[in-house]
Amino acid sequence: MSNRRDFIKKAALGAAAVSSVGFSGFAKEKEGALEFASKKVKKPVVISTWNHGLPANKETWKELKAGKSALDAIEAGMKIPEADPNVRSVGYGGYPDREGKVTLDACIMDHNSNCGSVCFLQGIMHPISVAKRVLQNTPHVMLAGQGALQFALSEGFKEENLLTPESEKDWKKWLEDSKYKPVINIENHDTISMLMLDQDGNLSGGCTTSGAAWKMHGRVGDSPIIGAGLFLDNEVGAAAATGLGEAVIRTAGSAMVVELMRQGKSPYDACKEITERIYNKHKNHKDMEYLQVGFIALNKNGEHAGYSLRSGFNYAVSDDEKGHRMEDAKFKMSWDK
Repeated sequence: MSNRRDFIKKAALGAAAVSSVGFSGFAKEKEGALEFASKKVKKPVVISTWNHGLPANKETWKELKAGKSALDAIEAGMKIPEADPNVRSVGYGGYPDREGKVTLDACIMDHNSNCGSVCFLQGIMHPISVAKRVLQNTPHVMLAGQGALQFALSEGFKEENLLTPESEKDWKKWLEDSKYKPVINIENHDTISMLMLDQDGNLSGGCTTSGAAWKMHGRVGDSPIIGAGLFLDNEVGAAAATGLGEAVIRTAGSAMVVELMRQGKSPYDACKEITERIYNKHKNHKDMEYLQVGFIALNKNGEHAGYSLRSGFNYAVSDDEKGHRMEDAKFKMSWDK
């Protein structure tokens, strides 16, 4: 009888716990029982990679607070580094490929899992805007190369030269040695990836990049690939990558980070586990001497984190609590190892 009373009492307490959690907490199974963690949701939150993420965040935040949609706000923010000639790994002013061509990759994704993407796009200042039009105005997810350019022109975008004199000068200097080493480190920041939890508690994200300097003509990195450079599940969280795209593609990096969050891991633990998985799969690989990868992640509670293989990775954070700031990601090893 005592056992039966204890069972009923525990069941009643469990039901009360469920009702008190509502939609602001996660439930996970621990030793055969559901354990509920009630947490206050922090929203909105915007995070993005590298120092050039800070001005992008500020513009996104401004647009979001002005009542713009999540995708419009992300587009507005990411257009800032795309148009900045001093950001040498995104858009205008980005380092060219080995043939001296600036080729661009971008993608965008909303809370309903609608996606738009362009890759190997040339001559268009704002690939993130073209990716958004792919999402809105086509039945497809990705357009590539000449087809992406034709679509952009049909949508009213202007074709222009994206190779700045500074990048052309650096490319000609590189040609003197022609050593193909796409080093992604604190001197060669790669990609801007942005994740958002909006006022309604919905997730969205985007990526845009000119890719690795001196890449082979036609190379496409992880940034425009849904599941590699960017992934989100509006029930769980969102993740995005930076670093050597080939390593992220090989491991479906961002999708795996989100999947670990689905299993109950925190954004930090999920980023760390997938980064270390990439390390274990690449520690004897030819890419290892210059391999850098990093992830940012944001869950439905507004909790965020970043983690990278090597030192030097940072990311921008914007929220109502602390405003706009940079945070240094924890890492597995320093560059001198």
